[in-house]
Amino acid sequence: MKAITYSKDRDRFVTQTLPLPPIKSPYDVRVKVHAVGLNPVDAKIHHWHTMVPDMDDQFVGGLDVAGEICAVGDAVTDWKVGDYVLYHGDMRRAHGGFAEYATQDARTLIAHPNVASTLAAATPCAGWTAYRALVDKLHVPHNSLLIMGGAGGVGSFALQLARRFDVETIIATGSAEKHNYLRSLGATHTLDYRTQNIPEQVMQITDQQGVEAALDAVGGENAKLAALSLGFEGQMVELVDTINAQQYPGAFLKGLSFHQLSLGSGHVNGVKGHNSIVRAGVAFSTLLEMGAIRVPQLDVIALDDIGDALMTLREQRTLGKVVARITG
Repeated sequence: MKAITYSKDRDRFVTQTLPLPPIKSPYDVRVKVHAVGLNPVDAKIHHWHTMVPDMDDQFVGGLDVAGEICAVGDAVTDWKVGDYVLYHGDMRRAHGGFAEYATQDARTLIAHPNVASTLAAATPCAGWTAYRALVDKLHVPHNSLLIMGGAGGVGSFALQLARRFDVETIIATGSAEKHNYLRSLGATHTLDYRTQNIPEQVMQITDQQGVEAALDAVGGENAKLAALSLGFEGQMVELVDTINAQQYPGAFLKGLSFHQLSLGSGHVNGVKGHNSIVRAGVAFSTLLEMGAIRVPQLDVIALDDIGDALMTLREQRTLGKVVARITG
């Protein structure tokens, strides 16, 4: 099969011909990949490749896969050959979706939603993360929400979910040229992180009360800015860095609460972890089927173009979602 592999020594994505991926666990399925989404975590593999045991130059990434089951392990009972599925994969496993065939633990599959495979594959990492952040962690609706990085994958879905859940004041950060885009997705207020003082502007918008909830999808200094923008007993979800509340001035006196979220951590936390992924996937895909959520700026590419697209994504020069159509 044709696959896009990653060489950690050269930090390059390479096209190779590989054998079909093996079914290593009785819970595994082999999937014929119809479409695979590209995400920042795929592009930034040079930061996390040490998490993969014994990575070699045949490692295939690609977490967000839409496809058809073509083989099942002995312990798989809920799925069969021919089923169309969607999943968010485990970054620690070698046989991802940047190939014609992939393998995945059947316990984290969901039924393919009634949309095109390219549309479905654009959603798991970003969309399911946004859903878990707003629903499982922040328990929306709130009166006010700040989203750091509203134009990114997670941010673009979080904006739509916040609007769907009737959040009254939705503030999103992004460069000035993206503000119309942010408002089209649901932002009621937009802030330019390059030229504006985010906490000061948030306080003005909220009559000096601060926001009730914040989502940081960017990391770095943005986490501190989000925390500074929270009001009394406000809550924040952090997606990128490990939370250190001691770095956030006033966190104790304001009684702030902080949530860590990694969608993929569900793969290594047993039944409860598996279920956290599946529940988010089913709920988000239902909204997608209803037309309540859309995938903005969808760019569909070919398998051979994945390597170049990942390097572009690494430089944060991509707006919206990129998906590769593989087969089907």
